[in-house]
Amino acid sequence: MAKKLTPSKINMYTLTRLPSAYFSGVRLKEITKDTATVTVKHNWFNKNPFKSLYWATQGMASELATGVLVIQGIENTEEKISMLVRSQKGTFTKKATGRIRFVCKDGEKVKAAIDAAIKTGEGQSLTLFAEGFDASGESVSHFEYEWGIKLRKKK
Repeated sequence: MAKKLTPSKINMYTLTRLPSAYFSGVRLKEITKDTATVTVKHNWFNKNPFKSLYWATQGMASELATGVLVIQGIENTEEKISMLVRSQKGTFTKKATGRIRFVCKDGEKVKAAIDAAIKTGEGQSLTLFAEGFDASGESVSHFEYEWGIKLRKKK
């Protein structure tokens, strides 16, 4: 039975479980089965000395864009599945100012990995991508996350 994750549920989750992301302004704006969009606005709290968005804030927003698709995929199963970031890489292509929108379009990859984990009982590794865009639609950063998922052992 599919559970409905909504931006308001996830944003409340960030307030209680990921307060540094919440207070930095990271917000889930949209989630579908295939895509997640997270935004963050450059402000005093998340700035760096170069008058742009601190790289770690971009990391929090991009990680949420990928991770929320994994959370959604797990929630849509009857299984207990753990998830963990194994590695991360970020590339910065332009100074990030204003509202930045991070988009991950890898929902199909997530579903395939979860299905494989359930079918085989073995852990799976998947690489998800999130790209950050400024208000003009220009790319400011690109992140890749290697996520590990595995079935939890039944007690």
